[in-house]
Amino acid sequence: MGLPPWTIDFHSEPQALPEEIDFAVVGGGFTGLAAAAWLRHSEPGKRVALFECSHIGAGSSGHTGGMALSETAAGSLPGLGDVLVGLSGILRELEVQCDLGLPGAWEIGRQGVMPNSPIAWNDSGTLGVTREVPGGTIDPGKMLSGLAQAASKRGALIFENAPVESLHFEESPVLTIRGKPVRARSALLATNAESLELSGLAGRAQPKLTMAIATEPLSPEQLSSLGLAQRKPFYTVDLPYLWGRVFHENRLIFGCGLVHVEDWRVLLTLNVAEGRAAKLLSDLERRVRDLHSALRGVRISHRWGGPILIAENWEPVFRRHAAHRNVIVLGAYSGHGVALSVYLGAWAAEAMLGKRDLPQWDDAVNAADGQKLLGGHYPTG
Repeated sequence: MGLPPWTIDFHSEPQALPEEIDFAVVGGGFTGLAAAAWLRHSEPGKRVALFECSHIGAGSSGHTGGMALSETAAGSLPGLGDVLVGLSGILRELEVQCDLGLPGAWEIGRQGVMPNSPIAWNDSGTLGVTREVPGGTIDPGKMLSGLAQAASKRGALIFENAPVESLHFEESPVLTIRGKPVRARSALLATNAESLELSGLAGRAQPKLTMAIATEPLSPEQLSSLGLAQRKPFYTVDLPYLWGRVFHENRLIFGCGLVHVEDWRVLLTLNVAEGRAAKLLSDLERRVRDLHSALRGVRISHRWGGPILIAENWEPVFRRHAAHRNVIVLGAYSGHGVALSVYLGAWAAEAMLGKRDLPQWDDAVNAADGQKLLGGHYPTG
């Protein structure tokens, strides 16, 4: 999937698999790590284990652009609450330092541009700021490292290179890992765009890859001429789609485009230097250089793709598994997962502890869970 411009500073220690635990968390991204850390933070006496099939941050979370937005891709859903306030509080409680900044975010477009817009870019017309919304940015590498360290420090067991080979729905969920059964009182499946058969989302949500690039460091003068001196992230509200943000050392990250895959397993081996992904990256580079004279000769330092999962109406999936009520499925953020995944991961932990109900964003799907999800438009990187 290529390499983004940050590093993840966490590696789990080798340890024996437990035979029985209170809570199993499957998936070592933002959601799973936040849930594991919050479970032990809330109930230090409970046995918690997280299982990641590869390494921490190998999937969506390690390949995101790091934009923290206040709502889901479907907007503010009933009972959602203030995601950014919740994110800030969770990170503060868990003592996670990830360069969280919430200066707001810009919606940019080709119509309805605000007077005196700080942005005036050439992109199928003139792109400018249409309005400001709540939002900000994080360092994805630092957030993954910090959440993993918070979970480990509080006593959660973290197993990397530990794929769940099967999940049996007996009186309590039983996971088979490295050929050994691990019985859990309750489980959270936080694999997002991967392991869709395990989560029950195969054929019900669409896995895709979105593309991103990072530039070499820009000068303060270049950043100012681009209208990005305030370091606010941005995304277009019309097509062709584009999102971006300022990263460390005044690097700029831009992203757009989707590669559709029929089978989520393709995401594990997809080479961004070949095929459709390479074409989208090449088009994105050309488009970025044409945005403004300050970007005309800019060098691109990193190219990568990030998996996303899109479910019906762009709403995140947050419900009990159809086969067992003690298994929760959480994911399908449709590109809005940076803040939402941590916020909902902690919510899932509280639901597993019996302290909070799951949301009822789609009662029909929660009740039947057999209705086929159709997927939809990808609105906000």
